[in-house]
Amino acid sequence: MVNKIVTAPLILMALVVGGSGPLLAQQTSAPAVVHRAAPDKPTIVYKWLDVLLEASGRDVDRYEPRPTILSRTMAIVLTSMYDAWAAYDDKATGTRLGSTIRRPAEERTQKNKETAISYAAFRSLLDVYPEDAAWIRDQMRGFGYNADENSLSKTTAAGIGNTAAAAVVDFRHHDGANQLGDAPGGQGTPYSDYTSYRPKNTPQHIVDPLAWLPIEFSDGKGGHVSPGFLTPHWYRVKPFALTTGDQFRPPAPPAYGSDQLKREVDEALAVNAGLTLEQKAIVEFMRDGPRSTGQSGHWLQFAQDVSRRDHLGLDQDMKLFFAVANVVFDAFVSCWEAKRFYDTSRPYWWVRLYYKGKTVRGWRGPGQGVGEIAAEDWRPYSPATFITPPFPGYVSGHAAASGAASKILELFTKSDSFGAIANRIAGALTENEFEIARIQGQDGQPPRHLPQTRDVLLHLRTFSATAEMAATSRLWGGYHIRTDNAEGLTLGRKIAEYSWPIYVSYFNGVAPSSGDLGGTPKQ
Repeated sequence: MVNKIVTAPLILMALVVGGSGPLLAQQTSAPAVVHRAAPDKPTIVYKWLDVLLEASGRDVDRYEPRPTILSRTMAIVLTSMYDAWAAYDDKATGTRLGSTIRRPAEERTQKNKETAISYAAFRSLLDVYPEDAAWIRDQMRGFGYNADENSLSKTTAAGIGNTAAAAVVDFRHHDGANQLGDAPGGQGTPYSDYTSYRPKNTPQHIVDPLAWLPIEFSDGKGGHVSPGFLTPHWYRVKPFALTTGDQFRPPAPPAYGSDQLKREVDEALAVNAGLTLEQKAIVEFMRDGPRSTGQSGHWLQFAQDVSRRDHLGLDQDMKLFFAVANVVFDAFVSCWEAKRFYDTSRPYWWVRLYYKGKTVRGWRGPGQGVGEIAAEDWRPYSPATFITPPFPGYVSGHAAASGAASKILELFTKSDSFGAIANRIAGALTENEFEIARIQGQDGQPPRHLPQTRDVLLHLRTFSATAEMAATSRLWGGYHIRTDNAEGLTLGRKIAEYSWPIYVSYFNGVAPSSGDLGGTPKQ
């Protein structure tokens, strides 16, 4: 007998995102900026951020998405750039060397700032992305700089950039991330786990129904892979502004067997089986594609939108990108601390447990629309090569990162207004080769009111609503239950509100010394 899971109240609850309402085209006035549009006159900071985003995309091509690692590499590069820039600002202090490398007033020129920033970006990129050294050197030469200038002189702009980067990367080499692969107990490979994490469950033997376990993916070559928990040691990474990763640990998630968990799993089933083209476009937009730079990269792209919208100069670009990168880095450390501490599963497995041997209504796969399927065949709206992220669900990384970055953007601009648009093609990343009638099919039949186009115009009214869109997309896609997203947003916003005064203290030259800020890697 088919379980009648889809109910109007559940769908309505999923469509109403926070207090901002659905973020669809017909409800928003003309925007101020097009997401990811080409800049008119980009600053050197903006240009190097583009290089960083491309290098991160290349890393994803090489290793698959690693959002924790990406957040850290972006923070390292932008912090190195910030510290080099601060040496040529009238009052800002660097994060590692403070004001000890500040240059005299007559040297605080735009050219020296650009040179110092470029060398800091170049040196730190070489450290975090060594596999792309030749390509990175080409970018440096393309900007007109000597890629073989290794000076650490504190009297030249190149030397300041190299010195600032060296201080940041040296500090981060042993921050708990195991970048060099030399942590005791590890596997000897970069970023490998050294905490001996093992899942409690296997697909054949469920010991704890609440707890996480791996999911089998297609490898895209006719075989299968079952990725383990990505960077389970990340709770030990030293944050930037926070004292420890558990500083704002969220409350416990709903227990297995509770009415709340069952209700939220049913909600995930219901909304996933009723996705409109707009909702599919949002799921894919926030999933950010096969070459995703993670939520760090996505929110830095939103920050670039703000830069173009507000015509920011070099100094403002540097401050903004530095703050966004580091708050998202801290959000991922905190989020992973919660994931490791609570170790919770995801809808993929809970649907199978709650409805074992029964039939549910769900997505049948690319070009097959929605229909009745065995619970054991239920899956999120994702390609077979990346069914659901390979790590515990609580809290959502998308939600935590988005809550943090959106709040920083609001605090930086002194307004929650965003006013951007993003053009999308629904299904492009999941079932692009199929026509609308098949994508939106119901029980093998085209929908009664067939949309005319897959083109979708998404409106990003405010920073907070965009964060809520990111969080809700994870429910719509079938990756998370509602609590994962709600608590993730709360966590991210707490981190941003706590951190903002610290960033401002760096901008104003009154920050604590590097040894007084942040915690030590957890043991």
